[in-house]
Formats: sequence, structure tokens, C-alpha cells
Amino acid sequence: MLDESFRDVYTKFKLHFYQEVFSRFQNREASLTAVETFCMEIIMALEEPTINEFASFVNISSPNAAYKVNSLIQKGYVEKIRSNQDRREYHLRPTQKYMDYYNISTGYLHTVMERINKRFTAEEVRQLDRFLQIVGSELMPEVAQNGGTA
Repeated sequence: MLDESFRDVYTKFKLHFYQEVFSRFQNREASLTAVETFCMEIIMALEEPTINEFASFVNISSPNAAYKVNSLIQKGYVEKIRSNQDRREYHLRPTQKYMDYYNISTGYLHTVMERINKRFTAEEVRQLDRFLQIVGSELMPEVAQNGGTA
């Protein structure tokens, strides 16, 4: 039962995101391909990875990753920021153009969070938050957000 409920919630979030992305294609507002959209989602989740960290995470070669990143840079969705620690290294940062695009999924997340806060007591919301923190930090070690798998 729990697995079905979790799958249902996860699927609804994905479907809402895809609906919004495709409605932008219909309005000719979007210029990201599906693969580029996935790449941007990964770059966002990894929180300013290097090209090598991005390549390692998605298990592709560095030249292939550089090609994908350069396409995103040309389209104005990513910028390369020089590392303060190692001046030879660059980190990938989504631009405001992408953040505006990305807000189609975060807007829905905020809507659902508002509904949760209205539907449940403060204690139930704290419990849900605690459960989700445990799931994210302890029960999903295969997916690390720091540029690689654990």
C-alpha cells in the first residue's frame, strides 16, 4: 500500500511537470529538448557541479558532458563560474532564464505544500517533514547530491 501511495504522489509530480513543459512547447516558449531538461534537473540537484562531477553522475564521458553543457550555455540556461579553490575548475550554475523555466515545477510544489499545511495539523506536518528528511538523507544513499553516487 505504501509503495503504491508513494509511486502515485511521485508520478503526479512528474506528470504535472511534463504537462507544463509540453504546454510551453505548444506556445513555443521552450527551447530545451527533453534530454537537456533532464540535464538541467541534474545540474540543479547537484548544486553547481563541475563538468566532471556532472559527467560522473550521469555516467557519460567528460567530452560528451562538455558537449551537452556547451549547448545549454549557448541557449542561455547555464553559466560556468570559476572555482575559488581551484582557478582551473569551473562550476555549472543555472541562469535566471532557467530558473524562470524551472519555476513551473516549484510553483506546483508550493501549491501542494500549502494544501498539506491546510489539511494536516502542525504536528502531522512536522512528522511528514521528519519522515521525508529520513528518506532523503538515510534511505536513499545511492543518490548523493554532491556530484556522484554514494
